[in-house]
Amino acid sequence: MSLRPPRRSTRQRDRRRRRGPWLLSLVAALVVGGGAAVAWVLSPDTDERAVEGASVPDSFAGTWSGRMVQQEAGGDHVIDWDTRIKLEGGAERGSSEWYTLNCRGSLTLAEHEGDRMSFDYVETYDPEDHCVDEAELTLWPGGSEGEIEARWDALSDSGTPMVSTGTLR
Repeated sequence: MSLRPPRRSTRQRDRRRRRGPWLLSLVAALVVGGGAAVAWVLSPDTDERAVEGASVPDSFAGTWSGRMVQQEAGGDHVIDWDTRIKLEGGAERGSSEWYTLNCRGSLTLAEHEGDRMSFDYVETYDPEDHCVDEAELTLWPGGSEGEIEARWDALSDSGTPMVSTGTLR
C-alpha cells in the first residue's frame, strides 16, 4: 500500500496551458481592432474638409516673393525683410523663407474665409536666432493682377506684438 496518490495524467493540463496565451492574444487583437474601428469612425473626413475650402486655391498657388515692413504695435519701424512663400494648389501646407534674415518655416492652412487665407507659421531653421518661432500669416488678393497682400502677426521673445505687411508678386 502506498501513501502517495496515484499519478495523474498531464495531457489535459498541458492543453489548458497552451490555450491561455492563444486566448489572451485573441482578446488583445479584438480590443486593438475595436479601438482602431472607433477611431476611424470618429475621425474627421478629409473629403469634407476639402469641400469646405480647407486647401490652397489655384489663385494663391505658386511662389510669391516680396519685401515686408515690420513694425511694433505702437507703429515704430523695426526692420524691412524679404520673404518667399511657396504654396501648392489643393494642399493644406506650404513653406516660407525669410531670406534676408536666414530663416525658414512651415505654413499650415488654419482658416480660409472668402478671399482671405490664414496660415500658422512654425520656424524650422534659424541658426542666428533672428526670427520668431511662431506667427500667423494672412493672405488676400492684391490690388493688381499677379499680386497678393501679406500680413504677418507675431510676438517677439519679449512679448511685444509685431506686425509685418507687404505685397508679394
